[in-house]
Amino acid sequence: MKKSVAVAMIGAAVSAPQDRLAMIAEIQQTPGVLWTAGVNERFGSEPIGASKILLGVTPEGMAKRAAYAKAHAGEKLSAIELPESFDSETNWPQCAKVIGDIRDQSMCGCCWAFGAASAASDRLCIATNATAMVPLSAEDVCFCASPDGCNGGDITSPWDHIGSVGAVTGGQNQGIGPFGKGFCQDFSLPHCHHHGPQGKDPYPAEGSAGCPNQVSAQCPSKCDAAATAPHANFTADKWIFAGGTQSAQGEDGIAQAIMAGGPVEVAFSVYDDFENYVSGIYHHVSGAMGGGHAVRIVGWGVDGGVKYWKVANSWNPFWGEKGYFRIKKGNNECGIEDQVTFSGANAKWSQGSHGPLPGGCEAQQDQADCEASGCAWLAAIGACIDKEIVV
Repeated sequence: MKKSVAVAMIGAAVSAPQDRLAMIAEIQQTPGVLWTAGVNERFGSEPIGASKILLGVTPEGMAKRAAYAKAHAGEKLSAIELPESFDSETNWPQCAKVIGDIRDQSMCGCCWAFGAASAASDRLCIATNATAMVPLSAEDVCFCASPDGCNGGDITSPWDHIGSVGAVTGGQNQGIGPFGKGFCQDFSLPHCHHHGPQGKDPYPAEGSAGCPNQVSAQCPSKCDAAATAPHANFTADKWIFAGGTQSAQGEDGIAQAIMAGGPVEVAFSVYDDFENYVSGIYHHVSGAMGGGHAVRIVGWGVDGGVKYWKVANSWNPFWGEKGYFRIKKGNNECGIEDQVTFSGANAKWSQGSHGPLPGGCEAQQDQADCEASGCAWLAAIGACIDKEIVV
């Protein structure tokens, strides 16, 4: 266990602002620090707080989590013996491929959708004993569960979307990742290098010509041209779960939810020092709070007597500890134990058309449900409208 911080200057020489250098020095000199920090070309020349664009859980979403924790504090939990360590990939090896899939949210604040799409993919696989081992589309969730997904969201609405409308399959941009190409709706925004040392990360840095600040795409209504059977039909490819969105809070409540059904989505308050995370067990040391960030808890453990959560980020597998980070467990570090969201461990998953949604023409999400409602489908914009207003 590292008890001090080593500051790594990665890449070419950079002229770092004094405030960032001062923060690194402060972390380095703080007794008992459990994680390693580093500075790279991307952030070495930028002011502290440059990560804010990726922190996509809104203040309202974070406030709802805190309120949930307060309302449910002290609730009696089931008498389940919790092990000292637990890893979802190890516990469900038949689903290790999907659980270990580290995605990339690009230069877009849709972490809230990535956390849900990834954890839902995990829980779908576990619930079906790997008969359905597919990545659910972050493109679908980000741009259909919200009118402006890159501008933020919360950790409840994406699960409500999957549980009511459903989500199609979809891999990473350009088919990169363990599942490759051929799914209905791959993520359309480019891979980027995110905060922390560049290391072996081959992707362009956020804000560069190869990874500009992104705007939200339109809600997809058909599969990509590159989609192949059995994932080429948008309506037939949708996965949906029954039973509604579930939540848990507190160290033991979260652990029980993971043991029962797999990884869960969570959000936490990101402080400026997290931009420099490289490895180790993160805990806030220095800097102001920049915003809320949604991620996926996959397990927990103990290192050098310190308990931690193992968390999958959506900043590509070259960031942090191969796409993961560890954070202190049991003390609600950065509010991470306020609330997690997930589909129930006994939720029934099904695929295909589930019939028109209530709410008339505007509520329909695809052509089949639109036409079944007696409405007109505008393919050019992916919208369903009343036939009477079509000229």
